[in-house]
Amino acid sequence: MADHALIVPDASLSLEERTLAIGQEFPDVETCRRTLKDIAISLHFDLRIVKSDRSRFIAKCSKEGCPWRVHVAKCPGVPTFSIRTLHGEHTCEGVRNLHHQQASVGWVARSVEARIRDNPQYKPKEILQDIRDQHGVAVSYMQAWRGKERSMAALHGTFEEGYRLLPAYCEQIRKTNPGSIASVVATGSENCFQRLFISYRASIYGFINACRPLLELDRAHLKGKYLGSILCAAAIDADNALFPLAIGIVDVESDENWMWFMSELRKLLGVNTENMPRLTILSERQRGIVEAVETHFPSAFHGFCLRYVSENFRDTFKNTKLVNIFWNAVYALTTVEFETKISEMVEISQDVIPWFQQFPPQLWAIAYFEGVRYGHFTLGVTELLYNWALECHELPIVQMVEHIRHQLMSWFNERRDLGMRLASILVPSTEKQILEAIADARCYQVLRANEVEFEIVSTERTNIVDIRSRICSCRRWQLYGLPCAHAAAALISCGQNVHLFAEPCFTVASYRETYSQMINPIPDKNRWKEPGEGAEGGGAKLDMTIRPPKTRRPPGRPKKKSQHGISVSCSICENGGFQKRVNILWLKGTDKRFRAHEPKLRRLTVVNVTVTARSSYLQQLGRLGAVFFRQDLLTGACFKVFGDVTGYILNVVREKAEEAGCIFTKTLAVGMDRLILMMLLESNSSRSADAVECRQCLLNK
Repeated sequence: MADHALIVPDASLSLEERTLAIGQEFPDVETCRRTLKDIAISLHFDLRIVKSDRSRFIAKCSKEGCPWRVHVAKCPGVPTFSIRTLHGEHTCEGVRNLHHQQASVGWVARSVEARIRDNPQYKPKEILQDIRDQHGVAVSYMQAWRGKERSMAALHGTFEEGYRLLPAYCEQIRKTNPGSIASVVATGSENCFQRLFISYRASIYGFINACRPLLELDRAHLKGKYLGSILCAAAIDADNALFPLAIGIVDVESDENWMWFMSELRKLLGVNTENMPRLTILSERQRGIVEAVETHFPSAFHGFCLRYVSENFRDTFKNTKLVNIFWNAVYALTTVEFETKISEMVEISQDVIPWFQQFPPQLWAIAYFEGVRYGHFTLGVTELLYNWALECHELPIVQMVEHIRHQLMSWFNERRDLGMRLASILVPSTEKQILEAIADARCYQVLRANEVEFEIVSTERTNIVDIRSRICSCRRWQLYGLPCAHAAAALISCGQNVHLFAEPCFTVASYRETYSQMINPIPDKNRWKEPGEGAEGGGAKLDMTIRPPKTRRPPGRPKKKSQHGISVSCSICENGGFQKRVNILWLKGTDKRFRAHEPKLRRLTVVNVTVTARSSYLQQLGRLGAVFFRQDLLTGACFKVFGDVTGYILNVVREKAEEAGCIFTKTLAVGMDRLILMMLLESNSSRSADAVECRQCLLNK
């Protein structure tokens, strides 16, 4: 290789970065240092810095005798640096292992910055694997984690900075989106973050003027550096898509925070409309939500999410037939149909009666629920919130809210364009349902009583339809807001357009109105007012420094809850004197702990001890390594022993085996610090069949 040029064979570098030559310039000494580090890692040699100051940078290969050397000096009168001397030939063998001194945390952060910008969920294990594949360098998990943290802080700022910027961010929302609600609340003498509420004017306008009067309430837990919960109230647009109305972020989910969130929701609806619509609210009806709805929306119909109710029913009874009948009862349109299904369930199990007392049908059954769900029965907002929590848990709070705003902007723009392309009266999903109703109406006989009332005769039953009041005796028209097949038959018979009798919230005009307003962009944070320059607004002063909440995520992996010293039962073996849920003991601890069981242990008679070590490791673990004793040849307790108690029980078993004239053969060791004794008793007496049965019990367990 020539002395005055060095080609760097690394695809991660651009074409210009692959060549070093005399006279090449760098904007500053830091850029020069980073470039040379990248080259050293690419060529797998160690770089040793000889001199680095404001006017020059000198580096050479760390191997003794290798001539590679570069001298970079500051150009006079300008801030740039240029290469003055370059010896580009290596005579050493370079770094022969995967570890490289130049692969610092800062280098890792720069290497993954572009990837993290596109994917904040980039995991440290993926980082270290990609660095090894792309650069041939091995970094530790901690280096990868710290590199990601440093890169995230450079791209999005720190978590602490995010809380500090909240007052200015809320001011920007109110400034760029007039009519929007954005407030932040701090608590305590340290001004720790407590609550954030945001609702954009475009969402408020779309809900009040075009959406059906239906709201979903739910929350998801945040698991970033600082814990908390995100609350959301979402509506449903004309095409059954989710329409977030307001979001709240709180330090902890509590009854007080739900009361505050519903209070803010009530304020924004009260300010923007003279006649508050009578809402139907769906949730999982936790105590805090129920109290908050009753306080701030006393006239609203508050019902259960059917997914929550059905899962509770399924987990309680674990009976497929009961679950199927339950769903038939849920969708029953009349009280007569509902009571019939309830009677069928009671015949199968009387236990459904107290369950219905816990979950009153008035809160979830279509036949009894007083509100109008418009065919919407489950919480779609739940999945949305969990997606937001998953996508944003690595981001500071301001960046999290910005991510949500960007998604809302995208939805508004896409759906606004879709609405302009629609040429029908009703949105596509509703159009499909109307066409199905018209197809079903062809098999009905229509008898007209007067201008507005009709009798619809079918093979199943007769229904009465009033097209002026938009009522059918089957109740589907009233409950879903769309003409049912009976209503369609009546309307067609008198020459009416069935599409015109759907509720206005299902029309294309309403869909366009829902997304007619825009969510405006917010300028970069560098252009926001700095603390100390603003005035009060939105629940916090701009000169207030908000600190993170006290609820910080604990370090390390979440610890699994374990149970020790709890008696469990052998649910299979019922003979030989076993008592249910008392005979198999799980012991873990010291010799002192185990000696508490010594009196009972020494009373047991050991007839024969067999130690097996022929099975595979997984089979051995599956056999519940145990020492099996019987007081009357095969009656007694079944012990599963781990850890440092093993030595003690070995001595006891060996002693009792010798007293019984038996041979103690072998023990089985598995794991680094764990011994599991695989010992099964086989009696020589006439009751040996019981021993085989108890052994099979252990194998099945």
